[in-house]
Amino acid sequence: MSSKIVRRIFDPANPPVLTEAQKRQLEALAARPDSEIDVSDIPPLTDGFWENALRNPFMRPVKQQATVRLDADVLDWLKSSGKGYQTRLNAILRKEMLADLKRRA
Repeated sequence: MSSKIVRRIFDPANPPVLTEAQKRQLEALAARPDSEIDVSDIPPLTDGFWENALRNPFMRPVKQQATVRLDADVLDWLKSSGKGYQTRLNAILRKEMLADLKRRA
C-alpha cells in the first residue's frame, strides 16, 4: 500500500477562501459569550510551570543600532573568538539584564 504525504503551506497574508458553512460556523462561535467556553480540561499554571518555561526560540527582538565606547581590551577579547562579536556582546548584556530583572522581582 503506498501512502502519499500531502503538505500544505498556510500563508496568513493570503488565507484560503471560506465556504458559506464555515463562515456561519465562525459567526456562531464568535457570538457565544466567553462564559460558555469549557476550560475544565486546562491545567492551572503554577509557579513550577513558569520556573521551567522557556523563552520562545522563534522570537526575534527588534535590533536597534547604537554607538558605544568600549575599552580596547574588552573589544579585543570579544573579537578574539572570531566573527559574531556583536552577537556575543548582545548575549552577555542580555544575560546580565535577565539576571538583574530576576534579582529585582
